[in-house]
Amino acid sequence: MPKAFKTVAVAAAKAINEHKAEDIVVLDVRKTSPLSDYMIIATALSRPHLESLEYKLEEALEKTGLTVHHRNRPQSDVWRVLDYGGLIVHLMDADARELYALERLHEGAKELSWRS
Repeated sequence: MPKAFKTVAVAAAKAINEHKAEDIVVLDVRKTSPLSDYMIIATALSRPHLESLEYKLEEALEKTGLTVHHRNRPQSDVWRVLDYGGLIVHLMDADARELYALERLHEGAKELSWRS
């Protein structure tokens, strides 16, 4: 299944890119996390943008047959986490992204090229 989640991760990155997410990073975290195979971290510009990205991501991944297994509750105004099993997506505002620095938590994870 890892190859399938790689394809889904790339599709998810492209979907949120279409809706103006910034600084999108797709990481292969199979060696750095026991929770997931791939992780996406992206920046939203505002709360409405965050909500829009979350909605568009869910819509795009439902077309691949995936639905969210878990999401953060209560929902934050600055950070949304969507867990698809083999893929975890973090949508964050710039301040939260800088503060939590998730990329550093997965130092050694391979960054995937998702742009065609």
